[in-house]
Amino acid sequence: MQAISPSRVSLRPLLALPVIVSALGFFVDVYDMLIFSIVRVPSLQSLGLSEAEVSQAGTFILNCQQAGLVVGGFLWGVLGDKRGRMSVLFGSILTYSLTNIACGFVQDVNTYALLRFIAGVGLSGEIGAAIVLVSEILPKEIRSYGSSIVAGIGYLGAGVAYLTVEYFNWRTAFWVGGGMGLVLLLLRVSVFESGVFNRMKNEHEEVSRGNFLQFFSSWPQAIKYLRCVSVGIPTWFIVGILATFANEFGQALGIAEVVKPGRCVMMVYVGLAGGDLLSGPLSHWLQSRLKAITGLLIFSALCSGVYLFGGIHTAGGLYTICLLAGFCTGYIAMYLTMVAELYGTNLRNTATTSVPSVVRGALIPMTLLFQALKPSMGTLLAAGLLGLIVYGVTFWSLSRMDETFGKDLDFVEKP
Repeated sequence: MQAISPSRVSLRPLLALPVIVSALGFFVDVYDMLIFSIVRVPSLQSLGLSEAEVSQAGTFILNCQQAGLVVGGFLWGVLGDKRGRMSVLFGSILTYSLTNIACGFVQDVNTYALLRFIAGVGLSGEIGAAIVLVSEILPKEIRSYGSSIVAGIGYLGAGVAYLTVEYFNWRTAFWVGGGMGLVLLLLRVSVFESGVFNRMKNEHEEVSRGNFLQFFSSWPQAIKYLRCVSVGIPTWFIVGILATFANEFGQALGIAEVVKPGRCVMMVYVGLAGGDLLSGPLSHWLQSRLKAITGLLIFSALCSGVYLFGGIHTAGGLYTICLLAGFCTGYIAMYLTMVAELYGTNLRNTATTSVPSVVRGALIPMTLLFQALKPSMGTLLAAGLLGLIVYGVTFWSLSRMDETFGKDLDFVEKP
């Protein structure tokens, strides 16, 4: 493969409006997606639930949100390839913004769960369509820089969500997230559609667009899709297990202070922002997507081991390792860019939107397995076994994936 020299290419396209608005869109998306994990305990306590009920109801509501993310991933993914990337960005943000405003008025667990499901449906469309749009409008030489900017800025939304909860109550935090989404919707009006998509629509009218079943038309195609899914699962092991249930890990580790899961989630996402900003330049330096992702994941696995079995005795130590684990798991920009590069224009949005949604949905079996193993193995060993499975499958999948660095995106998939 011929080496790409980004120094010969202008970086000015990185300041284009679609890149900036996509980054702000993902910022709001992360805020609204993580807000429940941050307010899970105080919001459910305010509804009159006991400590045991908070754990059970919190898992149920989180799983409903994750199920919505899976459903929405297929819905918005197909729509983005059939109607265009911008239709997804408009529809998804309107859905999750209005639903998050409604979450600020909930009075019971079942309504809460239903609204988080609908919010999940809306939230699943943002990042995939944003990464596809940015990847298709930027020169291939600086494509990963654009993805890193989108993800790096976007993940800071978790920090803002945490600070909002610190200074205001949980209901206000939902209203703030929904309000930011509606303001962002006005900025979307000025963003133009992908030229690559328009060319595909005009020059390849005979090609099937957004056909999800095409991913499973043959065994190699199915394995390719499932490998893409498995590479992203460690992110939600860190966020959905280690950070979201950090209060339980704190008790298991014998930490005297009360560990705040919301702060752990915030620290992970601040780390993710830093890692994703690094992953683009790292990929260019290594001339490889796979090497950049593999390197970060090795350190992510090590951080997970330290979190569970490193003998951490203070809440501050746990928050610090969450920050480091987040940084080392900050490969999502490269990961989604790689997924976008693996598929043709007629399936690109379906793949890049549905894959991370299935990854988020994988949190459901992870939480169920974690809860099932805890009584017999204990909190730490249950999470350790789960992590061993997750990282093992991920490294196996990475070892069998194709390199996509510098790949031209102007092509289509045919059955």
